[in-house]
Amino acid sequence: MKPTKTQLFKRQITLKEIGEIGQQKLQNASVLVVGCGGLGSPIAVYLAASGIGKIHLIDFDTVDETNLHRQVFYSLDDIDKPKAAVLSEFIKKRAPFTEVTFTNKPVTKENVFELIENIDIVVDGTDSLPTKYLINDACVIKSKPLVYGSLYKFDGYVATFNVLQKDGTYSANLRDAFPEMVIDIPNCEEAGTLNAIVGLIATQQVNEVLKLVTGVGKPLINQLLIYNALQNTQFKMKLKPKVFKDKIAKLFKVQTYVDAACAGQNPDWQISPEKLKESLGDDTLEIIAVLENLKLPFKVDKTIHINTFDADKLEVDFNKTYVMICQRGFNSYRATSKLKAKYPDLKVLNLTGGISSYK
Repeated sequence: MKPTKTQLFKRQITLKEIGEIGQQKLQNASVLVVGCGGLGSPIAVYLAASGIGKIHLIDFDTVDETNLHRQVFYSLDDIDKPKAAVLSEFIKKRAPFTEVTFTNKPVTKENVFELIENIDIVVDGTDSLPTKYLINDACVIKSKPLVYGSLYKFDGYVATFNVLQKDGTYSANLRDAFPEMVIDIPNCEEAGTLNAIVGLIATQQVNEVLKLVTGVGKPLINQLLIYNALQNTQFKMKLKPKVFKDKIAKLFKVQTYVDAACAGQNPDWQISPEKLKESLGDDTLEIIAVLENLKLPFKVDKTIHINTFDADKLEVDFNKTYVMICQRGFNSYRATSKLKAKYPDLKVLNLTGGISSYK
């Protein structure tokens, strides 16, 4: 059975502020959802259920067991499958009037303009700071509105950036809120997150998109909403446009948008996934995981969480080579640095790119 649009969207059309005209605006709209994880997956599903006509999903990752507590549109059967593909199929079954497509690759400086070119609104559902700045800067350069969302433990942040104003100028963007990228903020893999705050922020982002498309209500323009789940408190930080398109265009030319922690890693302290594969089984190799519950294609000798990693308490053997591993190679590099600081002559290597790069 395929319901009609009137049947499917009846409760929404009944709202006098939306009506048939507002619903048609939603049907005519196209949205790019970057990231299909905790934020991106509910964002995409709710947008499709609201009647957005075209949605394009972008995510290079696969479903992992640790995702399921907050990424509720994936099931146990989806583990190891590409997130974007799985989410696309879910939406197709749920929203017959939404054309959904996906890209199973990361957003990069080389492809970002092509990805945002033919859409109306970009929604940021990522957990990578470099990617957030990349998306923001590309949207400013191409004059695309960006609905921003991010999480830190029990806090969530939402804003609508780069919206055309009546006087022809554009509203504040991410660099007006946070001019410089901070490299020492842990993501949810490192710091943890409560599943409820993820859903709350995702639906706030959906709400921003619906307001932008229909023209109803007041979007979070020139302000950043900060919500705390433990206290049920929120406040809005006022933003003033200061970092304009010409400056951002210059920044875009020189920035790599590679994680600053990764870019600053000592190349002499690295072991590539290919080299590690060749070395597995070597008795002089000791592999230490610095995050728990990693899905590993090989055995490790120890697991010491990065938050409790203490080089002073680790008994080392100078005849061995120690390889630090985590999901993406950032925390393991922190552990590598700690060991090298304590034992400069010890052979310690970081798995470049972490398990995510190990195929």
